Amino acid sequence: MERTLTRRVAAIAGLVLLTIIFGTIGFVLFADYTVFDAFYMTLITISTVGYQEVRPLTLGGRVFNSILILVGVTVMFFAVGIITQTIIELGLQDRFGRRRRKRMIDQLHDHFIVCGYGRVGRNAAQEILRAGAPLVVIDRSEARTEQAQLSGALALMADSTRDETLRAAGIARARGLVSALATDADNLFVILSAKTLNPKLTVVTRASEEEAQEKLRRAGAETVFAPFSMTGHRLANALLRPHVSTFLDSATMTMGLDVAIEQVQVRSSAVRSKSLKDLHLNRDLGVIVLAIRSADGQMMFNPVAETVLAEGDYLIAMGAMPNLQKLEKLVAGSR
Repeated sequence: MERTLTRRVAAIAGLVLLTIIFGTIGFVLFADYTVFDAFYMTLITISTVGYQEVRPLTLGGRVFNSILILVGVTVMFFAVGIITQTIIELGLQDRFGRRRRKRMIDQLHDHFIVCGYGRVGRNAAQEILRAGAPLVVIDRSEARTEQAQLSGALALMADSTRDETLRAAGIARARGLVSALATDADNLFVILSAKTLNPKLTVVTRASEEEAQEKLRRAGAETVFAPFSMTGHRLANALLRPHVSTFLDSATMTMGLDVAIEQVQVRSSAVRSKSLKDLHLNRDLGVIVLAIRSADGQMMFNPVAETVLAEGDYLIAMGAMPNLQKLEKLVAGSR
């Protein structure tokens, strides 16, 4: 709609400008006016303000003025009609757009919510969308909200610290929430509200100050990232272990290699009580199991082939995305 509005405004401005140029040249040629007098006469004619002529017109000037009146009034009525139509369309689009978004959000289940569409929130939203998961973005900025919609997410322009906003985003049915607001206080407020509305919700957030990390965890955030400390850690790794750093970036951020790291939960009865050796995951699927997180929270790195899988275990595996999808279908019973 923004492009349509721009085109309409440009078309109206162009028509009015052409009419003014046409009238100015005509009065100079047919009424022997000066350029300024011709411009002034054109303005009062097409605007129909009813002022008298600058000076008496000749017969040729009156004929031309009659033509200009017809052309000018037509252009002005056309411009007013287009402006009125645009205003009505914008109002209807906004009204029906809100209703449509509400219906779509009301149908979501196990979706994710990103609060704040700044640099951190935007990158988080892109990763969620890349994974094919349903997403709702909340931001106070109209420009950022439109940007989120263009990226493929459902977006709400609202204050994410308010309970009614989180309810509108389907917080009670959501699977997880990313709180990426500008201040730790706002993130803390969102986490407290989100956990109150949905205690089972998985919440991750960012912390600008180190002393705020523990407070955010106590408020209910399962994971708290400190961008400054993480950036410092990665910068040091890029110097000390450049090849390791490049590999991890390639595997976790899809920067070059066609590989990814995913977590897959064991739910299929076909693989329960079987060992990694029995499944031949590396040979048949071409994936590598880096770790197993058991249902009781224990993490086992580089599990041996004799490790037996149990229901609820998570496999942390690396491989090409098509192979990881096959793995998920095998151990989870569905994609």
